[in-house]
Amino acid sequence: MNSSVDWVAVDWGTSNLRAWGIDDTGGIAFAKTSPNGMGKLAREQFAGALTELLADVEGPAGRPISVLICGMAGARQGWLEAPYLQAPTDLRALLDGAVHPEMPDARFRPTILPGVCQKMAGSDNVMRGEETQLLGLAALNPGFSGVVCMPGTHSKWAQLSGTHIERFATAMTGELFEVLRTHSVLRHSLDGDLEGPGRGEGFAVGVQAGLDHPERLLGELFEVRAGSLLSGRQPDWCAGYLSGLLIGSEIGANRVWIGDAEVPLIGSAALCGLYGQALDRIGVRSRLVDATEAVLAGLKAARQFSN
Repeated sequence: MNSSVDWVAVDWGTSNLRAWGIDDTGGIAFAKTSPNGMGKLAREQFAGALTELLADVEGPAGRPISVLICGMAGARQGWLEAPYLQAPTDLRALLDGAVHPEMPDARFRPTILPGVCQKMAGSDNVMRGEETQLLGLAALNPGFSGVVCMPGTHSKWAQLSGTHIERFATAMTGELFEVLRTHSVLRHSLDGDLEGPGRGEGFAVGVQAGLDHPERLLGELFEVRAGSLLSGRQPDWCAGYLSGLLIGSEIGANRVWIGDAEVPLIGSAALCGLYGQALDRIGVRSRLVDATEAVLAGLKAARQFSN
């Protein structure tokens, strides 16, 4: 069965490729997902991966279908590099920095949005994909001004004023958890059921330690191993402690960013819930913003600002 759309919104991540057909009323006509993320493709394979995903899609007669793409397709190792906009910058200019890769299938006209970089002594940074979610947050919450946290493999903290991104920072919290869990001496204390009843208690202890003394992170990490050897800590407790310690240290290190205002958390409900618990411990309110809703709103806003 063919799907007819006005244009297609795409979020091309490292692991997965997601596409949504947008009809002429702005509604979602279809949603498609593929495992063909940027990390699995050579440059010459991107066009074919997009064609395969959208094989049954039809657009308005007489013109190709516009495909607006954010994420890692625009990375240096992706389909076609989309040079970064430099912060501080207005995210309404995303489409002005877009690139247009060649597409053998003439039914589609792909456009790749840029990421955002920050060039400051000691604070160089980059994001690619999160900027579209931030634009989406601004579209969903007109007039928003404050700090936004985007938990993930590489968590982002951004100072946003309307559609203007002032500055941002990155924490490799999710990746560090995975590296320590699988490739460090701590793996010996994490061999077993990591989702048992002790995980919550371990998280509470770890997150408080991280919040209180983020500067002690390197030493506190070894508590995972020592606790299992000396105090009989089980793998679920150790996993919770490690997760809490890393998240607490991330938030503790970024407290200079956080005031009294509510902090939007853009990401998965489970991970944002952990960050919400940690923020609550320092008296900061938070609210969940669904990542898919944010990226769709951002792609729609980027397209709108081009008109």
